[in-house]
Amino acid sequence: MRILGISCLSHDAGIAVIKDGVPEIVIEEERLNREKRTLEFPAQSLFEAFDRRGLTLGDVDAITTPWRIHDMRVQMRWMLLRGFPRSFNLLRQNALGVIPRYFVFLDFVLRSGLRKHFDNARVPNIVQCGHHNSHAASFYVSPFDKATVLVMDGYGDNCSTSVYEGAGDKLRFVRKNQLTDSLGILYTFVSQYLGFASFGDEGKVMGLAAYGEPTYVERFRDLVHLRDDGEYALNRDYFCHHLYGQNRPFTRKFQEVFGPPNPFRGELTQRHRDLAFALQAVTEETILHIVRAICKQHDARKLCLVGGVAMNCVANSKILEHTDVEEIWVPPCASDTGVPLGSALWHHHQTLRNPRSFELTHPFYGVGYSDEEIVAALKAAGLTYKRLEEGELLATVAGDLADGKIIGWFQDRFEMGARALGNRSILADPRRAEMKDIINARVKHREPFRPFAPAVLIEHASEYFEIDQADPYMTIAPRVRKEKAKLIPAAVHVDGTGRFQTVERTANPRYYGVIEAFKERTGVPVLLNTSFNRQEPIVARPEEAISCFLRTDMDGLVLGNYYSTDRNPAAVKQAHNAFEKAAAPDVS
Repeated sequence: MRILGISCLSHDAGIAVIKDGVPEIVIEEERLNREKRTLEFPAQSLFEAFDRRGLTLGDVDAITTPWRIHDMRVQMRWMLLRGFPRSFNLLRQNALGVIPRYFVFLDFVLRSGLRKHFDNARVPNIVQCGHHNSHAASFYVSPFDKATVLVMDGYGDNCSTSVYEGAGDKLRFVRKNQLTDSLGILYTFVSQYLGFASFGDEGKVMGLAAYGEPTYVERFRDLVHLRDDGEYALNRDYFCHHLYGQNRPFTRKFQEVFGPPNPFRGELTQRHRDLAFALQAVTEETILHIVRAICKQHDARKLCLVGGVAMNCVANSKILEHTDVEEIWVPPCASDTGVPLGSALWHHHQTLRNPRSFELTHPFYGVGYSDEEIVAALKAAGLTYKRLEEGELLATVAGDLADGKIIGWFQDRFEMGARALGNRSILADPRRAEMKDIINARVKHREPFRPFAPAVLIEHASEYFEIDQADPYMTIAPRVRKEKAKLIPAAVHVDGTGRFQTVERTANPRYYGVIEAFKERTGVPVLLNTSFNRQEPIVARPEEAISCFLRTDMDGLVLGNYYSTDRNPAAVKQAHNAFEKAAAPDVS
């Protein structure tokens, strides 16, 4: 049985196709249309998943979407009535940051888009699975037979935090909170208040928090009231939900307590740092409050964390340190990048009652490109290159990295989710303390307070980090052991943590192999890993990898078995011109 999960109009539009409960392909549309966090109908993803693979809509047995529109309509009516008349502002485009005014017409938009893409083919009934149900369904591909599932995000159909019990082939809904009591929305709007982009820069604020002091923590605790049994509520004295669409979510009291908005325009103040510290501290306290109650109320000591808040790797580490949870699992697509897949899994297992038969052990379910496509892209760019066999390729790259070079690493199918996990990565030497600044200056051009991730061979993870579990998806930031921190200074954040990624040979043999070759040369089983992009979606195609390589000062490029260090001026100029033309607004 083949199921298509599909999402659009909400950020991170995309698709997933599963067959008999096993993912065949999972794509975020932004990787292909190059519009970060796109809301657009995923036409390019459908082309890759169906047209390129010789499939049609007739090959699909069911279509699912990760929303329940009736619940959303009820929720919107409640919010409109509660704040009448100013609440009608919520009907503005992008109110709540991500709900377009036409979101209630999602079913019509999906049907129209599918009919157009598939030449007016008949579209079967689209199963609306519910947003938090779709997040929670990640349990079905987790390594746990029994676990509690905690979903926390900006908002779902009618809530922002929910709890499920997973056992074997079944998920049981336990409880939820009100949609407007959202820890995710709080994090987003305080990030915006500090001058960062709405819905997308929360990770930057998490990194910035490590540089702050607890100046505002006590006052910030008044924003989130912790209640019995793991419940919490936002203090309405500080929030105006009916003004979300005007980007004015805070009342006058918030500004009286914390001061006026302080836009970040490239220069940080101590106030930025301290407010980020307070936001992160109160977020962690609230999550720990919820999880401790879960541990009291449920037998399971395994925890699946899903939803946008689950991307807070610092908070995830605190769960392992300060609660009775023995092991956590966060999927690589914990944010809304994963809900098309989740909706398909929910329908397959929960609705149709099919048993579990698959465990997710790697994230590489995107699109792959052939040697012919890679060579064509290299030739079109006018680059010279060499084709290297496996052993020579790994030795060459390991040698480059040990010499302090920065390498663009492009392999096989791209990752699902928001993070580069070894197939669309930029690799560098973590032993050089200056390497983070070098990458920022020559490649990424991003804020200097943001850390890079250490990728470590699984056998050496507990040797370098204070943790006893694997994390192949870069979702936990444990402390780096003091005696090892001096060996990998570029991978250690200012607070002594590292958002690490454990790498197993069976999951990604070539990625494991290049780290292993680096270890054989240097004695250090760790590489610095950051996403293969420069202030754009992570590259998907060979052409985008070549463009990013030429528009930055990387030293080498690896595309499959093909290796190039060619940076001839004509190719560099062509890449810059093409990128600028593609990014220019259409004024025709």
